[in-house]
Amino acid sequence: MKRLAASLAALAVGACVGPNFHRPAEPSVERYTAEPLAAATASAPGAGGAVQRFLVGQDVPRNWWTLFGSDELDALVEEALRANPDVASAQAALRQALENTAAQKGSYFPAVQGSFDATRNRDAVGVLQPTLNSGTPLYNLFTPQVTVSYVPDVFGANRRAVESLSAQAEASRYQLDATYLTLTANVVTTAIQEAGLRAQIAGTEHVIALERESLEVLRRELELGAVPEADVYAQDAALAQLEGTLPPLNKQLYQTRDQLAALTGHLPADTKPIRFELDQLVLPTDLPLGVPSQLVERRPDVRAAEAQLHAATAQVGVAIANLLPQLTITGNIGSTATLLSDLFKPGTGFWSIGANATQTLFQGGTLIHRKRAADAALDQAGAAYKSAVLTAFQNVADALHALDADADALAATSRAEDAAQKSLGVAHHQLELGSVSYLALVNSEQTYQQAVVALAQARANRYSDTAALFQALGGSIAPMATR
Repeated sequence: MKRLAASLAALAVGACVGPNFHRPAEPSVERYTAEPLAAATASAPGAGGAVQRFLVGQDVPRNWWTLFGSDELDALVEEALRANPDVASAQAALRQALENTAAQKGSYFPAVQGSFDATRNRDAVGVLQPTLNSGTPLYNLFTPQVTVSYVPDVFGANRRAVESLSAQAEASRYQLDATYLTLTANVVTTAIQEAGLRAQIAGTEHVIALERESLEVLRRELELGAVPEADVYAQDAALAQLEGTLPPLNKQLYQTRDQLAALTGHLPADTKPIRFELDQLVLPTDLPLGVPSQLVERRPDVRAAEAQLHAATAQVGVAIANLLPQLTITGNIGSTATLLSDLFKPGTGFWSIGANATQTLFQGGTLIHRKRAADAALDQAGAAYKSAVLTAFQNVADALHALDADADALAATSRAEDAAQKSLGVAHHQLELGSVSYLALVNSEQTYQQAVVALAQARANRYSDTAALFQALGGSIAPMATR
């Protein structure tokens, strides 16, 4: 018996059926892209055209959005982190997961319950035996008792359940970090989009003013008979076409401002919009890339997928333990008497202790199918983790390719805008000399307008893709102020 007791004690302390979780190996890679990455991007003339350097081995700084050099943007991000409901939801989910874990840990300890029964009884003394010693048929009966039950964790079902819930709490923690990262990136890119739209609107309004001026000149020359009527109609049509591009830009601007209001936890009508301009932003020139093989450590979505894989692994152990015998130890102690004053007197006490072992022999295949379902869930979690890793590296590679292309695009659009502006000036001068028709001026104005809009878009794309790179690299894991 002593050996059996010792064996059971050892099982209760150390036995845990099912697979043990092992962290997946980090990808063994030295770079993010198929081709070796250039140390720096090309440069472009004008604002936002500086060379960007890629610093392998350096980590993304905490509060990375401050690198854009805008106090207004910093304040907007902090407000979003404080007031956005998605953050509050993720924080509540984490608290729930932690409480569920703590609740499951209670299974490590015996359950103790106290009860008190009070009944009024009448016995058929001429029929039923035994009866009270006094033979009184009508009596009260009071029974206080304490019941203790304990389920020894012989095969580790409870420990695996706690392990699974702890892993789910860890997943919730990383999902909160992912919420921080996604929110800050959305605020930054939306603010940049607003600044880019303002630049496009300003450029379009400038060209509209030029074309209106040209139309007035043409009308005066038509009155003098210096130009044909067709030139006036052509300029009027070109002006109307250009004015038609302005409402869609304004619509996008208003929608962007509404999005910023929602990101900061406000109704659009209850917020005072901040005016962002591209010229107020600083292009981050030093872009730390960290070590590629450690990207999985920095990406909160990958770490959350890893924690879910851990939880699924533990659930397999729970399913296996449920297939094995279940042991329960119970005991109770109390007193019973017909008078409250007699409770706990000699002769009124009782107690019992016992153990029960059960083994499911047939349940319609329920337990084995639950085990197979747990195995399938583990396979699903493993595939989800691999997908998260692939997506992480794809995001970084896409952002790096985008930044490389953005620099070339900005250089090209800068040259195009400069050439279009000079061409427009030449067209105005030649028209004054009468060496070209007014249609040539119309074409030059349209080309310049397109170049102005393209330049604003190219600048905004470079800022946005820089923010996308910081997000793809995992950013900083939860700002200090929100911990």
